[in-house]
Amino acid sequence: MTFVGCDLHSRSHQVAVLNTDTGELQEQRLAHEGQVVEQFYRALPCPVTIGVESVGYAQWFHALIQREGPTLLVGDAAKIRAMVPRKTKTDRRDAAHLLKLLGEDRFPTIWVPDPGVRDRRALVAHRMRLVRTRTMVKNGLHAIALNDRLAAGAALFTRRGRAQWQALALPPHLTQRRDESLELLSWLDAHIDPPDGQIAAAAAADDQARRLLTHPGVGPLTALATVLVLGPVTRFPTSKHVVSYIGLAPAVAASAAKCRLGHITKQGNALLRYVLGQAGQVAARSETDLRRLYAMVMHRHGRPKAKVAVARKLLIPLYIMLRDQIDYAEFRARGRRLRTHPRPKGTERA
Repeated sequence: MTFVGCDLHSRSHQVAVLNTDTGELQEQRLAHEGQVVEQFYRALPCPVTIGVESVGYAQWFHALIQREGPTLLVGDAAKIRAMVPRKTKTDRRDAAHLLKLLGEDRFPTIWVPDPGVRDRRALVAHRMRLVRTRTMVKNGLHAIALNDRLAAGAALFTRRGRAQWQALALPPHLTQRRDESLELLSWLDAHIDPPDGQIAAAAAADDQARRLLTHPGVGPLTALATVLVLGPVTRFPTSKHVVSYIGLAPAVAASAAKCRLGHITKQGNALLRYVLGQAGQVAARSETDLRRLYAMVMHRHGRPKAKVAVARKLLIPLYIMLRDQIDYAEFRARGRRLRTHPRPKGTERA
């Protein structure tokens, strides 16, 4: 068996290699140029197990290792770093630490999506970036209009609003900004529709996403994003783990008899948090429990915290529907049965 601890960077990576048959230890830095990386891993005696931290821009490395055949383990970067007692940090030490965790069978692996899931995630992320860019352009146009006493709201972007834009007598540079912004807005509107159709088709073709679509307020974007980000829900023991995974759980500072809850951790997928926040406001219009929660939290703490509370509340039934493979009607029926015949304490499933 050959173990490889790999400290990956953008232009190179440091490796620590141990051959368990001979006990030979090798340390080397590999540049990401030419065929150096491919030749190195092909020359290793099989079987090979490679351990690497979860880092950004590493898809090429994952694909390369999958093509060459070694076993690739991706580890939780935070947990790996927490296992290092010394404050001295170098690439050689990091690679050696990864190698030690592999040899001692203590490597904290995480789930890694397959290429198909990553590609559909890219579709969702691309659509969200286009929408956010459109919002930024609209806000800039609103600022121009308000500075000229034109307060028409969303009507600014209708056919009648275009005529109002043309009637404004603006300075030359502001006129250029207005015209180019309107042109960019038309381009964005035309390019947001195709991803919307692709997302709707992908959600309709996915059994799990179709199940989530039965929940009020959940559209193709929310359903598909939830499925793609959560992946196999069997890896989450309870709903609390899902909420923490997405970053909607509050930070906790507890010591002795004191316990303080802070803001949400945001240690998770920002895209899904944003999507749930938008979907939660729509779902609150037709879902009684969400509407009641939104009104109560908004009255006590304000609108931003109400949006977060509803997003968290929405995530829990979506997780349960995926875990138990049920639709929204069955989820509600189960809740009514539990209220009629409550389970004994300690037997509830979150």
